[in-house]
Amino acid sequence: MRLLEERILKEGRAVNEDIIRVDTFINHQVDPKLMAKCAEDFAAHFRGDGITKVVTIESSGISPALFTASEMGVPLVILKKQPSKVLNDNLFQTMVTSFTKGTNYELTLSKDVISENDHVLIIDDFLANGEAVTAAVRLLRMAHATVAGVGILIEKAFQPGREKIEDAGFKVYSLARIGSMSKDRIEFI
Repeated sequence: MRLLEERILKEGRAVNEDIIRVDTFINHQVDPKLMAKCAEDFAAHFRGDGITKVVTIESSGISPALFTASEMGVPLVILKKQPSKVLNDNLFQTMVTSFTKGTNYELTLSKDVISENDHVLIIDDFLANGEAVTAAVRLLRMAHATVAGVGILIEKAFQPGREKIEDAGFKVYSLARIGSMSKDRIEFI
């Protein structure tokens, strides 16, 4: 999506060959007009796939996922990174390794919000190694839901995430695919 790529080039900042900052328009301060355009693109791409719910992982995926769910007219389900004091039973749980933070966390999904009747679109802000999406798929499989596809705002195409997800049999649609980057340099595919 040219609009997103232009914004990344204008306001994004490659810290090094692995980390890009987009906190002024995606994951700290959010540009709602940009998210609405991204959602229109995701909805158009996955229209006709029988999506019943959009799923994301808190927290940076919430904005694009919420706009996408709204555009598609379906509920949004947010996978939690920490068990809740309120949602502490009747849960599906799995461990995730975060590439960005270099830590592990437990991802949680309430059994009350997903069923075997759901056909799910996963939306996330970044795709690097594919660990977060793989964990989301594990949770959805525990609920016997099906995954229609994966929508990503920014893919680091030089990392193995896409291949890992496609090898597992899932369609990946990324709005911006970075082919390479280094300090203060970003190149798209």
